[in-house]
Amino acid sequence: MSAVVSSLLSSSGLAARVWRGTDLGHAGAPVLHSGWARLDAELPGGGWPCGALTELLVPRAALLEWRLLGTALRAALRPGGLLVLVGPPAVPYLPGLRDQGIDPAQLVWVRSRDAGQSLWAAEQVLRAGGAAAVLAWLPSCRAEALRRLQAHAQEGRAPVFALRPEQARAEASPAPLRVHARPGEPWELRVQVLKRRGPAHEQELRLASRPAGLAQAMVETPGSCAGIAASRGWGAEALEDPVGETHRVPGEHGDAMGRIAGLRLA
Repeated sequence: MSAVVSSLLSSSGLAARVWRGTDLGHAGAPVLHSGWARLDAELPGGGWPCGALTELLVPRAALLEWRLLGTALRAALRPGGLLVLVGPPAVPYLPGLRDQGIDPAQLVWVRSRDAGQSLWAAEQVLRAGGAAAVLAWLPSCRAEALRRLQAHAQEGRAPVFALRPEQARAEASPAPLRVHARPGEPWELRVQVLKRRGPAHEQELRLASRPAGLAQAMVETPGSCAGIAASRGWGAEALEDPVGETHRVPGEHGDAMGRIAGLRLA
């Protein structure tokens, strides 16, 4: 039977349009390269998908998101547009983001009081369009809510990332791509693809993630790298405790997005 099916597919020209479960799937939309060839090789289409929801499971919020996604976010923002952060656990550290190559003028920051508001805000952003990329921190979230986010993401072309605790690994998820990431050795990321269109990914990838600026500082001023990294915000993890419900980075783009999507939650 398999020989007959293979013959039929090859003779009818359907082979290129048929996906076998043992093969890595192709993305149905454009992708953004991750910055690591080894990781791209494990992602369907060769990168983070646009117009789709990707679920990232991390041991602690604001620990490694920027290092993992920085290259893709820079590429998403290059043509213009907005990077929307929904419910981040700390104040975005603008000097650190600038070091990552992200223009703060393209940043919209939405502070919510609970997961319900975060989900509502993320849905409004996706419905409004205009976002080049969306990051939503969702400590608790039901599968049906993620399914709505995936449906809205498919209506646009922006990559949408749901940042969730690694304890959610045991929960079902409708996200077509699900990735677990954790810190490894100093300036290393350990990444495993938990769910994708394709065969299971059994092994963790070990990805070097030392920022170029830090590598330069280590050569020029050995012994003082920790202080330099902290002062310049490499990794872009914020240390401030935000106050209030909704904030947006000042600027023309942020104000415009707030008016379009109606993100004021107070």
